[in-house]
Amino acid sequence: MAGIDALWAGIIGYFLGAIPFAMILTKLGGAGDLRSIGSGNIGATNVLRTGRKGLAALTLILDLLKGTAAVLIARHFFPGTEMVAAAAAFFGHLYPVWIGFKGGKGLATYAGILFGLHWPLGLGYGAVWLLALAATRISSVAGMAAAVAAPILAWVAGKEEFVAVLAAISLIAIIKHRGNISRLIAGTEPKVGQK
Repeated sequence: MAGIDALWAGIIGYFLGAIPFAMILTKLGGAGDLRSIGSGNIGATNVLRTGRKGLAALTLILDLLKGTAAVLIARHFFPGTEMVAAAAAFFGHLYPVWIGFKGGKGLATYAGILFGLHWPLGLGYGAVWLLALAATRISSVAGMAAAVAAPILAWVAGKEEFVAVLAAISLIAIIKHRGNISRLIAGTEPKVGQK
C-alpha cells in the first residue's frame, strides 16, 4: 500500500510540476513563444526578458505554488510521501512531457516545495536568494546560492529527513545552470535589468 501511495504522489507531483505556466502565460499575453526569446528557458527570468513584468511575477508565483501544491496534496492524501511528490514536481518542471521534456531550471518550484515541506525553509531560501541578488544583480547566482543553502537550512532547522533529497535536488539545479556557470566564468552572464 505504501508503494502505491508513493506512486500516486509521484504521478501527481510530476504532472503538477510539468505545467509550463511561463509558456501558457506568455502565449495568452501575446508575448509569443518563450522558447524563441532570450535564453529560451521557460522560467520567470526569461519571461521578464519579454518586458512583461506582470507575467514574470505571475509565472514565479504559479511555478512556486505548483511545488507547494504537490507536497500538500501528498501530505493530505498519502502521508509520508511528501518527499516523493517534491522530487517529482521538481523533475516535472525540468522535464515536462507537454513540451518535449525541455523545461526550466526549477528554482521557483524548488522554493514552493520548501514552503510545502516546512515553511521556514521556504523563507530561508527566499532570503538567501534576495540577498545574493542584491549583492550581485545576477539571477543565476542568486538562484544557485539559494539552492546550495536549502539542504543546509534543512539540517540547521532539524529536518534531517529532508537533507538527502534536497541535496540531490540542489545538485541537479546547479547542473542545470552549467551554461550560466560558463558565462559567469567568461564574464558574460547578464545582470537583472541589463539589455
